[in-house]
Amino acid sequence: MENFLQYTDYVGVSFWIVSVAMVPATVFFLYEGMHVKSSWRISMLVVGMVTLIAGIHYYYMRDYWVSTGESPIVYRYIDWFLTVPLQMIEFYLILVAAGITVSSNVFWRLLIGTLVMLLGGYAGEVSWVSPGLGFVIGMAGWILIIFEIYRGESSLKAKTDKNILKAFNSLRLIVLVGWSIYPVGYIFGFITPMISGNEINTNFLNLIYNLADFINKILFGLIIWNLAYQDSKEQELKR
Repeated sequence: MENFLQYTDYVGVSFWIVSVAMVPATVFFLYEGMHVKSSWRISMLVVGMVTLIAGIHYYYMRDYWVSTGESPIVYRYIDWFLTVPLQMIEFYLILVAAGITVSSNVFWRLLIGTLVMLLGGYAGEVSWVSPGLGFVIGMAGWILIIFEIYRGESSLKAKTDKNILKAFNSLRLIVLVGWSIYPVGYIFGFITPMISGNEINTNFLNLIYNLADFINKILFGLIIWNLAYQDSKEQELKR
């Protein structure tokens, strides 16, 4: 029975909930992507890919957790290295979908910020560097992303279209507030116990990470879908 999910394993339950939730989210995004105007279909495909990739990895992560009781660090970061850059690309894609001219530098700045953020976190968790240094590196990447979407070129371009700006505000809020859940988990589940000489709190760490993924991946996709749906609906009304 030890290899099966137990009702007392609330972290394992959270893994299970997220893994199952990503499946209908993927079906929804891919299906709806066929019913929006063509300029939004790539964006809808990308959000569907995000939840699909996450769903696949969560199936492995939940089994790893139930079998070992240990953090599925490798699976989780493989997931993040694939899905988080895709989410960042959306800031670039929705501007392009709306017909707003934007330089490719926006794409590269967001991608670099994402990779720095993830590499810092991973390096800290697998002890390539100290947890504190890994946290600082990760936060530097996050700050670069925040600057670009709030003060950079993408932010300035978004202001030229009220619908895009509305979506940008929602997406930016997720990256600013929703993504702050991850460092909270890292600090209190990973860094704080090590400073105090205690064992890493894997329960807290994984529960917070799972909650953050559930909110940030699915809600992020729903915001993109709503923008695509509203824009497509307006186009139909003009016909």
